Amino acid sequence: MSSVLDTPLMFLKGVGEVRAGLLAEGMQLHTFRDLLYYYPYRHNDRTSFTAIQAIDPEASAVQLKGIIRHIEVVGHARAKRLTATLSDASGTIELVWFNGITWLKRYLKEDTLYIVYGKPNLYQRKLNIMHPEIELAGNAATTSAGKLDPMYSVPDKLKNRGISSKVIARMTEELLKRLTATDIPECIPDTIRNAYRLTPRYLAMQHIHHPASEREKQQAIRRLKFEELFLDQVRILRIRGERHRMYKGIVFKNIDNIFMQFYNEGLPFPLTGAQKRVLKDIRSDVVSGNQMNRLLQGDVGSGKTIVALLAMLMAIDNGYQTCLMAPTEILARQHFAGFVPLLEAIGVRVDLLTGNIKGKERKAVLQRLVAGETHILIGTHALIEATVQFHQLGMVVIDEQHRFGVEQRAKLWTKNDHPPHILVMTATPIPRTLSMTLYGDLDVSVIDELPPGRKEIRTLHYHESKRLMLFGFLKEQIALGRQVYIVYPLIEESEKLDLNNLMEGYRGLERDFPRPTYSIGMVHGRMTQQEKDFEMQRFVVGKSHILVSTTVIEVGVNVPNATVMVIENAERFGLAQLHQLRGRVGRGAHQSFCILMTSDKLSNDGRTRIRTMVETTDGFRISEVDMALRGPGEMEGTRQSGHIGYLLADLKQDLKVLEAARASAEELLDNDPLLEKPSNYQLAAHLQEYIDKAKFWGKVS
Repeated sequence: MSSVLDTPLMFLKGVGEVRAGLLAEGMQLHTFRDLLYYYPYRHNDRTSFTAIQAIDPEASAVQLKGIIRHIEVVGHARAKRLTATLSDASGTIELVWFNGITWLKRYLKEDTLYIVYGKPNLYQRKLNIMHPEIELAGNAATTSAGKLDPMYSVPDKLKNRGISSKVIARMTEELLKRLTATDIPECIPDTIRNAYRLTPRYLAMQHIHHPASEREKQQAIRRLKFEELFLDQVRILRIRGERHRMYKGIVFKNIDNIFMQFYNEGLPFPLTGAQKRVLKDIRSDVVSGNQMNRLLQGDVGSGKTIVALLAMLMAIDNGYQTCLMAPTEILARQHFAGFVPLLEAIGVRVDLLTGNIKGKERKAVLQRLVAGETHILIGTHALIEATVQFHQLGMVVIDEQHRFGVEQRAKLWTKNDHPPHILVMTATPIPRTLSMTLYGDLDVSVIDELPPGRKEIRTLHYHESKRLMLFGFLKEQIALGRQVYIVYPLIEESEKLDLNNLMEGYRGLERDFPRPTYSIGMVHGRMTQQEKDFEMQRFVVGKSHILVSTTVIEVGVNVPNATVMVIENAERFGLAQLHQLRGRVGRGAHQSFCILMTSDKLSNDGRTRIRTMVETTDGFRISEVDMALRGPGEMEGTRQSGHIGYLLADLKQDLKVLEAARASAEELLDNDPLLEKPSNYQLAAHLQEYIDKAKFWGKVS
C-alpha cells in the first residue's frame, strides 16, 4: 500500500530535482521515508550561552554571544586566514577561519552582535575558536540558538555541492511539518507502549530530529531503540513459530537400542551434568513432532562432539542416516578417526567424504550412502554437492557453524524429502545479547562445564626480551615428555606487516632445537593434504616435539599430550581466535600453558585483548570483551547471517531494553501468534518491511 513516505524527495520543499539527485547518489536518500530514518548522529546544545571569561579550554563546544570588534585578513595566497575579535562583558576571544574568507569578509560587520558556536582551542596560552559557526543575533528565522541543533553526517563530496548538515536539518524540519500522525502510524500495541511509558511514534520521530529539550531527545531515543529491538524480536520469534507449524519434524520414537548400548558400554568418559542436560533438550526435540533447530554452544574442550554423536545415534536407532559437516579437512578427518573406533563394535558404519577423496574411493562412498549402508557421513563442504545423495537423512550436525555461509548450510535441507533435524555447534562463545538477536529463532543449549580432571590452562604474556626464557621452558616441557604448538600469523614475510613469519620462525627453531635431540614438524594451508596429514600424524603419535603452524590448527585438533601453545605476534589475532588456539592444549591431565608473544608496543585494543586472555579462560566473558572491542557486526560469522542492523540500538549497551523487548514479543505472540487481532494490524503491516529484507537462521542453519 502506497504511503506519503514513498514520495520522492524531489517533491519536498527546498529540495528539487538536482539536489534530490545528489542526495540519492551520495547518501542513498530517495524518498521521504529515507530522510525520516536518517537520524542525526548528535545534537549540539544551543540552549545556553557561556561568558567568554568562563570558557573551559577542555569543552567540546561553547556558544557565545558578543560583538565583533575587529576583522583582519592575515597572510597571503594559500596561507591566508581571517581573524575577528569577539567581545562580551567578561572578555574577548579570537575567532579564526582559513576557508570561506571572501564570503566572511562580506558577511561579518564590525560593532555588530553575533552568536558564535565552536570548540575552544588553547594556542600560545590564548584561547581561540577555529572555524566557528556564526550568525547574526536576533535573526529568528535562521538562528540555532535556543535549540538542540541536529547534526547529520554528510559526505565531503556533497558538502562541496552546498549540502551541509544545516541543509539536511532544514529538510527534516520541512518534512516533519508536512507529515501527520496518520503518516507515521503507531506500530507498537498500546498495551506494551503504555506498560513501558513509550513516547508515541509520531512524536518520537519529531523529537529524534528536532527536540525542544534533552529530555524529549532521550525519550525519543528510548522509544525508537525499543521499537527496533521489539520488531526484530517479533520477527525472529514468528519465524521460529512458523517453522514449528510448517516444518513437522521426523519423530524418533525408538531410542533404546544402539543409543543405550553405546551410552552404557561405549562412552569413553562419564558425561558431565551439562552434557546430560543438553542431551535431554535434544531428546525432547526429536520426539516432539517439530523439526529440531538447535544451537549447541560450548567452550573449547567442553565435550560437544560426544553429545553430537549421541544425538546422531538417536537418528540411527530410528532407521535414519546422519551427517556431520566440518569446516576443514583436518577437523573432518579427526572426527572420522575418533568416531570409527568408538562405533565399530556396535555395527555403526562411518564414512568420510572430502574434496581430496576421489575416483573409486569416492564412488564407493556415494554408493554406500544411497544404498543406506552408511550410517554417519563425516565431511567438509563436499557434503553439499549435488552428487551426494542419502537414502534417508534424519539429522545434520554442523561443526563450527560460523565457518559456513548461509547458502551452504541451506543446501543440507534439500538432502531429504522431509527436513532433517539440525544441530549446529560452535566453540566460539556468543554473548547473550548477540545470541538473542542473531540466533534468536534457534533453540539454544549451552555446555557450561568442562569434563572432570581438566586443569585450567595458565596463560602468560611474554615480550621478545623473554624469548630465551621461553626456549628454556619449552625444553623443560619436552624433557618431561610433553609437546608444543607454535603458531604464526603468516606463512611468508609480508612487506606490509612487520611480523615473525612461519618460515623464518621454523628455521630459527631448528637452530635452537637441533636434531636429533628435537624433532620439529610444520603445517600450513599451502601444503597438500597428504603433507598435512603426515605431519599431523607424526605429532599425534609423539614423533614430533614441536609443531609449527599457522591457524589451520585453530579448531578441532586434539592431542592430549600437547601442553604448551605459543602464539607469536599474539596482538595480531582477535580474541575469539586466541581463545580457540588456547583450546588446543589443556586436553589431558597435565598442566598446560598458553604463552602470548608480543612486541613491546601494543595498541590499547591489543593490550585489552592480551590482558583479557591472561585474566580469564571463560569463553563467554571473553566474547563479551570481544564484542565491546569490535562491535556485534564485526564478530566472526555475523555479517553473513541476514541479521538486520540497528540505527540506534546498541547490543553492547542496551541489554535491558533488549530483554524487555523480547519478553514483550514473547507475550504478544503467545496470545496472537499470527498477529491477526485488530490491535496488532499495524504491527503486522510494519513487520512485513523487516521480513522482506532478511534471511533467517531458522530456515538455513
